[in-house]
Amino acid sequence: MEVQETRVQTDRVLTIPNLLSMARLVGVPIFLWLVLWPVFGGPKNDGWAIVVLMLSGVSDYLDGKLARRWGQISRLGQLLDPAADRLYIVSTLVGLTWREILPWWLTALLVAREAFVGVVLLRLNRAGYGPLNVSFLGKAATFNLMYAFPLLLLGVGEGWVHRVAGVVSWAFIWWGTTLYWWAGALYAVQARQILQAERPAAV
Repeated sequence: MEVQETRVQTDRVLTIPNLLSMARLVGVPIFLWLVLWPVFGGPKNDGWAIVVLMLSGVSDYLDGKLARRWGQISRLGQLLDPAADRLYIVSTLVGLTWREILPWWLTALLVAREAFVGVVLLRLNRAGYGPLNVSFLGKAATFNLMYAFPLLLLGVGEGWVHRVAGVVSWAFIWWGTTLYWWAGALYAVQARQILQAERPAAV
């Protein structure tokens, strides 16, 4: 339930939680480069790509945990955290689909969810609202996907370790995708309630 704490507690920019979120953002192009390097004739660096994804997942947990524990929830952190989540998911989808590790239809399903939430955000922005707070369900969905993708990458290969990783990764993928759409639907419902509540005041 801790992820539901959303009150801004500080205006500081250079906090440890914010620095962790910034580091995650820096890792996005590094991960994408590592995954796609073989496509352009470079060596296969899946091991390092997995490490980057795992570090991203750990930092995703730590930045929110430390921000709440140390009273360092900031507006910048509230923007950086979901931005890093979405960029990692999009970059992973691009990389793994390009490598033909992830089927295109699953990529389309997840991209459609991002487009759906993007439309909701645009509607809120036009009404003068910023993004809504990250929900516990949305965080759970992101965690599932962020654990699924490294395992899916690890599943590329021969041997029992790769086979087990592949099976477990798909369990995380299906659960994460379901939660991802569920969180998106609840996000849209919340946005609709906010917009409807403002209509009488605007008349």
